[in-house]
Amino acid sequence: MATMRAVQVEQLRKPMEVREIPIPEIGDEDVLVRITASGICRTDWHVWNGDWTWAGLNLPIPITLGHEIGGVVERIGSGVTRLKPGMRVCVPFNYADGDCPYCRNGMQNLCDNAAWGFTTPGSGGFAQYARVPNADLNCIELPENVTEKDAAALGCRYMTSYRAVRSRARVQAGEIVVVVGAGGVGLSAVQIAAATGGLVIAIDTKESALRSAERAGARHVINSAGLSPEDLRESVTKIVGSKGAEVAIDAMGGQNTTLTALHTLAKGGRLCVAGLTTQDDQGQIQIPIDQMVFNEWSLVGTLGNPHSQYPDLLRLVDSGTLQPSKLISEEISLSDVQSVFDRIPSFETEGFVVVTDFQ
Repeated sequence: MATMRAVQVEQLRKPMEVREIPIPEIGDEDVLVRITASGICRTDWHVWNGDWTWAGLNLPIPITLGHEIGGVVERIGSGVTRLKPGMRVCVPFNYADGDCPYCRNGMQNLCDNAAWGFTTPGSGGFAQYARVPNADLNCIELPENVTEKDAAALGCRYMTSYRAVRSRARVQAGEIVVVVGAGGVGLSAVQIAAATGGLVIAIDTKESALRSAERAGARHVINSAGLSPEDLRESVTKIVGSKGAEVAIDAMGGQNTTLTALHTLAKGGRLCVAGLTTQDDQGQIQIPIDQMVFNEWSLVGTLGNPHSQYPDLLRLVDSGTLQPSKLISEEISLSDVQSVFDRIPSFETEGFVVVTDFQ
């Protein structure tokens, strides 16, 4: 049986190692993708750390993580009609069935029968090959000017921010947009909101992350180390005036960042939460509900990006309006994946770290 190199999770929170495992078999509706670029997302670390069990997520072990995939179609199942061997593709992390009411309405990100790339055996991106189920829907061909590294960069964090900025927060040109957290999601939100015409203020505790936010298009930055949500509201109002921001995006998730984002809003402001909680909050935070009523704040969540919205996203990347690969900070090999995981808890990684060496 043909084998491939893959990073295997054999126990939660235990070091992963590169193993030789069988190349995944594919079914009639599947394709096999030869991976050429695979992003390392904080979500992978959360899953490996055993987070989100409170939301019903349980990791089948052993498994290969990785869910930000750019690659080339290697082999197709007999029932696949839209894809051909040799096509360059992006693989969204949220595999949809195409048949549920949400899919039929173009909201594949909310599919009733969704399967996640990082919990589906044979589909992990930290490997030389991945099986993509229901591939005519779940593999998206790349335009000419969109690279496979672009595809890896936009496979989760960037496309999540795209939906947050464009569809959920509905950022308009000229609006003040506060982005809390300048990691992968936050930097993506900064770049997309700035390209949309928003005046972006980035908030983070690391100076190096704030410098990255400026390069991504932030007009102003605030170091939040030691500051309360109320302190940060004052900092924002000093920059923009007394009214605050029209939009805030919580790119981290959790009690402190969500409250910080809320407090930066002007009356009638819109908060979009694009991050998930950790072991500290386990899915539960306290919201100042009276202030939300008095100020008519609105709060929405965002999850991934529907497959139906990929053509618009890819057109913007193809034209150069959006540049996800500019957020890539490191290119590494499969054998380096665990060392990146070791750096994630202390926020030592910035931007996108992408596996490009699979040997």
